[in-house]
This record gives sequence, structure tokens and C-alpha cells, in this order.
Amino acid sequence: MSTERLSLAGRARVHAALGEPARLAIVDALAVGDVSPGEIADRLGLATNLVAHHVQVLQDAGVLVRTRSEGDRRRTYLRLVPGAIAAIAPPPLAATSRILFVCTHNSARSQLAAAMWPQRSSIPVVCAGTQPAARVHPRAARIARRHGLSLARARTAHVADVLRPDDLVVAVCDTAHEHLATADSDRLHWSVPDPAGADTDEAFESAYAELAERIDRLAPALVPPPRPGA
Repeated sequence: MSTERLSLAGRARVHAALGEPARLAIVDALAVGDVSPGEIADRLGLATNLVAHHVQVLQDAGVLVRTRSEGDRRRTYLRLVPGAIAAIAPPPLAATSRILFVCTHNSARSQLAAAMWPQRSSIPVVCAGTQPAARVHPRAARIARRHGLSLARARTAHVADVLRPDDLVVAVCDTAHEHLATADSDRLHWSVPDPAGADTDEAFESAYAELAERIDRLAPALVPPPRPGA
């Protein structure tokens, strides 16, 4: 099986093969080394004929291969196809020249997201609001400092004054998402609760944690723009 990204049908086939607990256990057993079917049966407490069935399903899905022992030629070993599991991950998004984080007031969530983004990606980032406030929320600045970031020079802006046609827009609140134009393929929505409603450090810390977790998932999925002359 190719280690390149699989088609949607190919990914579904692998997911289906892994959707049975015993087959997933077999893949786990092969994660760091090759194992014979007999060893699998002993390790998992399965009948050999059942192991043979599960191995065949995994082999048909392109997850593992059998190799003949160079010692005892009657013995076979199972090993994972390199990249087989990684290949079922969703394909990366299109090349992105800039990230634009948007929330309603551009005073907390979008500012925090833009501040932490450069720690995860080299893709340029800006932020804006659909109804920008006069300043960054003091609690957002305090939470940023707690995590080694600074919003001291951050300023709020209206999305209309910042948006470029090639931006990947990430709306980090429901209101901003609903105020932006619909049917835009280059826009993502993160339903992060507004911490200003509770106006506590705990609420802002919770928003920071959710944004960080989402950024950790988004950053590796994005392809940076090609460098000039590359």
C-alpha cells in the first residue's frame, strides 16, 4: 500500500478494519515490532483460526503484510505497512498564506489565538473583530502573560479593514461566524465560549486552553505557502 494519503474509500476501508477490538489489538501489538500469528494468539488469548481471519482482514485493507522467516521457513511474521495508519488521517488543507482569527470584539479569543499561533506555525497571522472593542480585555492580557505571551502592543481592528482574499479565516466565536459571509470554503468555525461573560480568570484560562488545543490540531494540517524562488 502506498504511504501517500489514501482516497476517501481507502481510508474508510482501513477504519473499518480497525473498528474491531481484536484487530486494533493486533495493530497495537505490531506498533514497535514484528510478531508471528501464533505469538499474537498467545498474547491476546485468541484462537488461531480467529487470528488468521483478523490478519486477513487487516492485510486486505493494506494495514499489514506477512513475511517468511529466514530461520524457520515454516514460520511467518506480521508487520505494519510503513505509514499505513498515518495515511488514514485527513488530507492537509490547501496552502495558506495567512491566518485571520476573528471574534466579535477582537478583545480576547482572537487576540489570544493570534498570540499563540506563531509558537506552532510559521504561517503569518492577524486577528480582527466583527464589532471591535476599544481595547484588548485586561484579563486576556493577564492570561497571555501567564503563558509567556504578550498582548501589550495588541490593538483591535475591524475585519473589513484586515481581511485579504487569500486569508484562511478562523471564526473563534459563534456570533462572528454568523455575522461573516456564508458559504466560504476558506473559513473555519471554532465555537469557543466568550470568557467575557463570566469575566473571571478561570473563564479566560478555559478559553485559552480550548484555543491552544484547537491550534495544536490545525497547525500541522496546514501547508505553508511556497517560499519565493522555491
